[in-house]
Amino acid sequence: MLYHLLYPLHTTLAAFNVFRYITFRTIYASLTAFLICFFLGPWMIRKLREMQVGQYVRDDGPQTHLKKAGTPTMGGTLILVATVASILIWMDLLNFYVWVILMAVVGNGTIGFLDDYLMQVKKRSKGLSARQKLMLQFAVALAVGWMLYQYPGFDTRLTLPFFKKVSPDLGWGYILFAALVITGTSNAVNLTDGLDGLAIGPVIVASVTYMIFAYVTGHVRIAEYLQINYVPNSGEISIFCGILAGSGLGFLWFNAYPAQVFMGDVGSLSLGAAIGTVAVITKQEIMLILVGGLFVIEALSVIFQVGFFKLTKGRRIFRMAPLHHHFELKGWPEPKVIVRFWIISVALALVSLSTLKLR
Repeated sequence: MLYHLLYPLHTTLAAFNVFRYITFRTIYASLTAFLICFFLGPWMIRKLREMQVGQYVRDDGPQTHLKKAGTPTMGGTLILVATVASILIWMDLLNFYVWVILMAVVGNGTIGFLDDYLMQVKKRSKGLSARQKLMLQFAVALAVGWMLYQYPGFDTRLTLPFFKKVSPDLGWGYILFAALVITGTSNAVNLTDGLDGLAIGPVIVASVTYMIFAYVTGHVRIAEYLQINYVPNSGEISIFCGILAGSGLGFLWFNAYPAQVFMGDVGSLSLGAAIGTVAVITKQEIMLILVGGLFVIEALSVIFQVGFFKLTKGRRIFRMAPLHHHFELKGWPEPKVIVRFWIISVALALVSLSTLKLR
């Protein structure tokens, strides 16, 4: 909105020319998202308490979690509001990719909100079934993949890290591939969201990392210099990544240990879908394995645990899955698990950025 209202005035007053720069808008968009979360957070937490939207805690997990019962959840609504508002204020609304991302974020946020609403407000024990939730997520992701496939000039080739000349073209199969990436990332973030601030920290790290990827892939000269795929108009996505990081920091203010609010599915599903969609648009889909490595590890720990349990008729690999609960049951204090997982996330992000030169 500000971009469309103020940038045209640069012909009259040169100072408005700053709205042309992606870097300028990224900084202030991220600050806008942070401030919306920061100032709206206390009001939302109070409203969630009044509505008695409290977190249910399993009694078969770490016993230290029992004191968290009743902590307000569905706080991801705050992230969603801050993110969408900042997009509308600072981004170029004529950019096709902006609307693709909005579809992914709002679509998955709506699914998560419905699940949380049925469980927390309507007091249904399970909310949406796992099957229902997955089918809805995949439907939204397929729509996103189809939109990208239909967009003139969008490249359906994959970018493989370390291999600048290996780029297989998936053709129409890219629609399915994109849907798998987006849905998988969404659920991986959801599985990671089990401790105070555990999921939002790596989300911030991934957002900043993809902010850099989006900027270089959307800049023709830098992309040519680094020998990576140039994606026209994708530079605008770096603003969205800044917004995601800003809203994440604002939410972390209230979600840091000991948490005043949890994000719920409305937050985790939308955040995961956002990161997955950005990875697809910037042609850094495979790199997501590194950038979001912590989410991958958490998801795999659940898959391996369930598979091993069924195959061996009751035996387990970990004391409890996802992996963060395993370390808690080994005696690690919750803050130690959180910070060490954050450190892993930062290290993986740095390795992923190094691949821009290692090709």
